[in-house]
Amino acid sequence: MTTVAVVNAQDLQLSEVLALYGAVEWLAYTKDPDNLQRALEGSSTLAAAHDGKTLVGLARVISDNASICYLQDILVLPSHHRRGIGRALAERALEQYPHVRQKVLITDDEPQQKAFYEALGYTQIEELQGALIRAFVRFD
Repeated sequence: MTTVAVVNAQDLQLSEVLALYGAVEWLAYTKDPDNLQRALEGSSTLAAAHDGKTLVGLARVISDNASICYLQDILVLPSHHRRGIGRALAERALEQYPHVRQKVLITDDEPQQKAFYEALGYTQIEELQGALIRAFVRFD
């Protein structure tokens, strides 16, 4: 049985988190474990999914708890896809922010991700009707 709960960074084993990021090939995170640990500790909210004692999913939110929150990471072991875990992680991670108007995420350009995030209520910026919004990103 899979459980989803809000956790603290110290509740997570870094080796398990690294294995999860590696399994979904987010290798920028696995190349610098110390930086990943700092990212976990600096997150506003962490939601973890466990199948028994095995970490199978994680969501991270960064927020000022007033005007904006970023769904920074949401990942699920490939062996556990299509079980509702991603949705449960996103909902659990974001449930603390109903008062925050802007909920933002940046993701890769994959059709499955677009459908998944639209199912969670997100809209791609180019598709917003009548909205005068631009999004910019800078990678260093």
